[in-house]
Amino acid sequence: MSVAATLEDPFYYLTNFEFVLGWVTERHGDLLSDEELAFLAEFAALPRASRALLVRMVMRRGEHFRTSKLVYPEISAEVSADREDRAQAGDSAASDPGEAALAPLVAAGLVESAPVLSLEVLFAQLRLPELRAALAEEVCAAGLPARLGKGALFDALAPRRLEARPLSTWWPAAPDRVVRLTVMATCDRLRLMFFGNLRQDWSDFVLAELGVQRFERVPFGAESRAFQRREEVDAYLALHRLRERLDAGEPASMLAAELPPVPADNPWLAARRRRLELALGRQAERDGEGERALGLYRLAGWPAETGSVEARIRHLRLLERRGEHAEAHALAEALVGGSPGEAEAQALSRLRPRLRRRLGLAPLPRETAPDPERLELCLPRSSSVERAVGDHLARNDAPVAYVENTLLTGLFGLLCWEALFAPLPGAFFHPFHSGPADLYREGFVARRRERFDACLARLDDGRHRQAILATWREKQGLANPFVHWGALDEALLSLSLDCLPAEHLRACFERLLGDLKANRAGLPDLIQLFPDAAAGEPRYRLIEVKGPGDRLQDNQRRWLAFFREQGIPVAVCQVRWADPAWADPA
Repeated sequence: MSVAATLEDPFYYLTNFEFVLGWVTERHGDLLSDEELAFLAEFAALPRASRALLVRMVMRRGEHFRTSKLVYPEISAEVSADREDRAQAGDSAASDPGEAALAPLVAAGLVESAPVLSLEVLFAQLRLPELRAALAEEVCAAGLPARLGKGALFDALAPRRLEARPLSTWWPAAPDRVVRLTVMATCDRLRLMFFGNLRQDWSDFVLAELGVQRFERVPFGAESRAFQRREEVDAYLALHRLRERLDAGEPASMLAAELPPVPADNPWLAARRRRLELALGRQAERDGEGERALGLYRLAGWPAETGSVEARIRHLRLLERRGEHAEAHALAEALVGGSPGEAEAQALSRLRPRLRRRLGLAPLPRETAPDPERLELCLPRSSSVERAVGDHLARNDAPVAYVENTLLTGLFGLLCWEALFAPLPGAFFHPFHSGPADLYREGFVARRRERFDACLARLDDGRHRQAILATWREKQGLANPFVHWGALDEALLSLSLDCLPAEHLRACFERLLGDLKANRAGLPDLIQLFPDAAAGEPRYRLIEVKGPGDRLQDNQRRWLAFFREQGIPVAVCQVRWADPAWADPA
C-alpha cells in the first residue's frame, strides 16, 4: 500500500505530514521532549483548515510569510464550509478565510502574528516599490537617491543597523501582515527523525505518488530507526546548522569553536563531524589562518584508521607550503607504513619525493607504469567530445555506447540487488530509501560479505547473465544508487554481457566493493563492443575521452592502472578539433 496520499485529495500534503507525525511518534516517541509532544497534541486539536495552513507554511522556505501569500483554495473552501455550519448554529465567523484559518495557529502560539522584522527579513518579504514606501524616512535621512535598486538600497541601509520592528511599524500603511511560524525547528527535527537526514523533504511523498520516484520495499520493524538517543539528533542538527552558517559566509574561526561533541559509539555521526571539520579547515586555509586549518585537518584526519583521507593529505600539503618539511615527511612515512588506500597512496607518491628533496634525503626508486593504449583523433568540432569520438569509432559490427559511471556500476547494482537491499538493522527505516542508509559507512560491505559473495558467485558459473536481466525487468525504475535507468537499456545490457568476460566483471565489482564511494566514479566514458570478434580476440574495449586541454583525473588514473593489472582492454583517446577556433591553446 502506498504511504503517499493520493493527489486527488486536495489535502494530500496534510495527510502526508500527519503520516510522518504518526510514524515518528510510534518509532521515536522516547526521543521527543515535552515541548515536542505538546506540539503534536496541539496540532492534532486544531481545525483541519488550520492544520493544513500550518503544513503549507512548513513546506515553504523560511519562517516569515505575507498573509496575502497564504491563500489556498482548498483551505478557503474548508473555512467557508465550516463558516456555514457555524452560522446555522448561530455562531459568528471571521469574514476572511485566511484569517479564520490563521487565528487558531496564533492562539496556540504556533504562529506569531506581529513578529519584529530585521532589515534582511523586510527586504525578503517586500517588493521594491513597497520597500520605497516603507523606508521613505530612512532613505531621506540617509540622503540616498530615491530610485536605488533593491540590492543597492539594502547595501546603503545595512550599515545603519536599523532596529528590527513589526511590519506595522516599518510601514503603517501595509496592506497585509507578515507572520512568523514558530515551530519550524520542531518540524525540521521531526522530519530528520523520519528520514534520517535533512536532504529529503516532504516532496518525496508527492514524487512517489506521481511515480517520478519509486522505491524498493524493504521490510523493517518498528525498532528500526535512524537515531537511538536524543543526543544523536541534537548532534546532527548542531552540525547541520554549523554547515549552513559556513555556507552563508560566517568565518571558520567562529564556527570551529562551536563544534559539538558527538556520541563516541556513533561512527556515522563522527564521520559527519569530520566532514565539517574538513570544510572548516579548507575555509580557514583560504582565509590565511594556517594554524587553525592545521588543527582542523588534524582533527578530521586522525586517527588514520577512521579519519578523512582528504584531510590528511591537505594537512601534509599545508605543512609543506609552510616549510615544515620534517614534520610533513614524518607523518607521510607513518602513513605509508600503515598500508594506505589507493587514493591516499597516489597522493603520497607525489608528495614524498618533494619532501625528501627538500630534506636532502636519497630519492625514492621511480615507479613507472606502462601507459594505456593511446588514440589521437582530429575531429570536426562538436558540443560533445564523447559523442564525436563515439560517432567516429562506431561501426555496424562494433557499436559504441556512452556509459561513463553507468554500465559497470549498473551491472553491479543489478547483480548485487539482494545484498544492497538486505533488511539489516539501521539500513532502512522509512519507505523512501533510494539505497541503504549505511551505504558509505565503515563496515557496510563486511556486514553483507556473505550476501555479496553469493551474488558474485553467479559470475563463476554463468548465472549472472540471467540474474542481471531478470532483475532489470523485475525492478525497472526502482531507485538504486548504482543503477541509472535512463542511461541503460536492455539491448546494451544484453550485448555487454555477451562481450564482457565474467572474470573482468568480478574484478571490477570487487574493486567497487573495496571503496564504494570513491570507486563508483572515474570509469571510462565509452565502451566499444565487438560481438563478432574471432576466438581469442578482445570483444570489447573501454575508452576514456579527453578533449583539447583536458587531463586525466586521479580517480581515472587509478581505474586505468587497475585495468592494466587485470588485462582489461582500455584506451585513452585524446581529441583535437579540426577547427582552429577550438584548438587547444597550449
